[in-house]
Amino acid sequence: MGKKGIWLKLPLEQSDLVPIAVKEGFQYHHAEPGYVMLTYWIPAGPSMLPANASHQVGVGGFVINDNNEVLVVQERHCSPATLGLWKIPTGFILEAEEIYTGAVREVKEETGIDTDFIEVIAFRHAHNVAFEKSDLFFICMLRPLSSKVIVDDLEIAAAKWMPLVEFVEQPLIQEDSMFKKIVDIFIARLGKRYCGLSTHQVVSKFDGMVSSLYYNVIDNEDNCVGK
Repeated sequence: MGKKGIWLKLPLEQSDLVPIAVKEGFQYHHAEPGYVMLTYWIPAGPSMLPANASHQVGVGGFVINDNNEVLVVQERHCSPATLGLWKIPTGFILEAEEIYTGAVREVKEETGIDTDFIEVIAFRHAHNVAFEKSDLFFICMLRPLSSKVIVDDLEIAAAKWMPLVEFVEQPLIQEDSMFKKIVDIFIARLGKRYCGLSTHQVVSKFDGMVSSLYYNVIDNEDNCVGK
């Protein structure tokens, strides 16, 4: 038939066929709650089929109100190294979810605060994190639309509005070079000495799909034009 690669998708109710497929030379590719995907490359040599997803994507929401207070949380389940740390709300984006909507959703779920996305102010790229996958973490600046904190008891031990000065002066923030740099960037953005990446909806002729393109826009006076 002229085929070189085979994709074999076995639903949960046919999982008894997995050992048979493996015995015939199929290899695991990835699994979801309802199925497992296996592949087989027919020609000799390395497989040219695309590999499984290599990254997980997380978001963090930096939210500050008119009183110069930062929205912070203490996680119910955390490592001993971060015990007692007041941090910004964070989490993973969902499948087919935008980065900016994921940040807004995570803040809402953990604290009950409604927000509006302004910009991505920085992102971190790390490797060999969960299940030996790489990790992309986007720090988003958000504008609060409400003020009453409602804690998500499943994930969060406590949440509150914390003066920015107190947040910055936490020992764990001061001692960690990455945390401190993120805070420095956020403060620079507040002082309009830094410009993040705002989202713009564009359509590509290559696939005809609407995509979110992140870039900054500077006006004639070198000011960042965000939301």
